[in-house]
This record gives sequence, structure tokens and C-alpha cells, in this order.
Amino acid sequence: MTRMAEQVALKTGCPVSQPVWFGSHPYHHMGMPGTVPINENTFCDYLAQIIAGFWNAGYRKQILLNGHGQEYVIPTAIHQYARKYQLPGVIMNLNWYYAIPEYLEVGNPKCKFETPFNHADEQETSFSLALFPEMYHMEDAQNTELHTFLPAGHIDNAGNIYGRPIKWYGHAGAGTIEVVGNPEGVVGKAKLASAEKAMPGMNVLLDYMEKLVNDIMTKWPAGKLPDTNKVTQRFTDEELQAYIKGPLKGGKHIYTIAAY
Repeated sequence: MTRMAEQVALKTGCPVSQPVWFGSHPYHHMGMPGTVPINENTFCDYLAQIIAGFWNAGYRKQILLNGHGQEYVIPTAIHQYARKYQLPGVIMNLNWYYAIPEYLEVGNPKCKFETPFNHADEQETSFSLALFPEMYHMEDAQNTELHTFLPAGHIDNAGNIYGRPIKWYGHAGAGTIEVVGNPEGVVGKAKLASAEKAMPGMNVLLDYMEKLVNDIMTKWPAGKLPDTNKVTQRFTDEELQAYIKGPLKGGKHIYTIAAY
């Protein structure tokens, strides 16, 4: 995610935060060596506090870029923050694969991949090779199978690319846990990966991310926020100015509204 964000920052000038290194995990990841799962409630509290801290520091337009299986808890953190502080701002969650589903859907003419999007597989490995090839040793790549108990058509693959009734994270028990079924940490055919397969989708993704940043900044240039009376009933424009100024310029910090 950091490499993607850095490429967009080169074109738009937007700042990039360091990543959140540890996060929540779906049930089936539990017990995998190298996985450091954070309880969902703890993670949501943590992420909501990061959002608040950045707002307090002057970053009132934030895009939370994600490519990890914790995708379903990030909107919860955004709404926890928004309910608590009710300050004008633009906080968005972008899971990168949602921006380019046609490039990940096997069988679509735009998709260059042979196997469906899962985890550390042909698709994820290809995008990684395109972004940070220096970190990969393809001689160590593994090919494995996705182990599910039900016939195809019910549960979606990673990224919910196919629009099936049950999202990939919307179950427990309908497939093996990874430490048993996929102890390699790979769910799919990583040996098929190549940077070339990812490049069409990568280019479209980065173009979209650039457009998103530019559209936000066109609608709300630096120093501008959504209209106070349309997005909050906690503050008037006059009351809001203290928080806009911030604590070092004669105003107030965000934690006078609510403790972290």
C-alpha cells in the first residue's frame, strides 16, 4: 500500500503516512506464524484515534488505503471517529482492488490472470512484483489450492470480485483455516505471477487514485472543508474556528471535544 500511495503522491503532492503495521485478521488467519492479529475492537479504537490525531494536526482530508483482510473493520473505525467528534472533514476508505474489479475477474477481457484473486497468489504476487520486485525471490513461490467445503457460487473470492451472495469474510467454518489448509501462507498459484500481468490493472488503479485525490482537492482546496451546517449539528461556523486554528495558533485541540 505504501508503494502505491507514494506513486500517487509523486503526481499529486499529497503527503503519505507510515502504514499501520498490525491489524485485525479474519478468523481463518488465526494461528499462522508471522501473523499478529489485533482484536477488532482494539484495532477500531486505534484507527479512530489515528484519524483524530491527523485531523488535529491539520490533515482534514484522509484516504485510508487498504489491501489487507481487515477491510471490513475500517469503515467501523471511520464512523466511530465521526460519531465521537462530529467535525467537518473527508475521511474515506479505499480498498485498492475495489477500484479495478474487471482487471482481477478471471474471464474478463481486461484480466491477464489465469487464477482467481485470493491471498499471496498469482494476482497479489504479480502486483507485488510490479511494486517492489527487490523483495521477491520467485524460486520460493508456492502453488496451493483454496479449500472450501461448499460448491462454487456461494462464497466470493478475496476482494469480492464476483459479487457472490456471501462475501469472502462473511462466514466461519465453510473452509479450512489457513494453518491447516494452507500452511505455506499462499492460497493460489503464486508461481504463475509476473509483473507484466499486473501492469494494466496497476496503471488504471494509480490513475484512479490520482483522480480521487485531485477531485477531493478540487472540491475542497487546502483550508476548505465541507459546509459545517450540512455535516454536523454539534458546531456552528463560529464555534468550529477554534478547532480549525488548532491549539498552537490560539485555538483548541480536538481532545477538548472528547478524550481519545
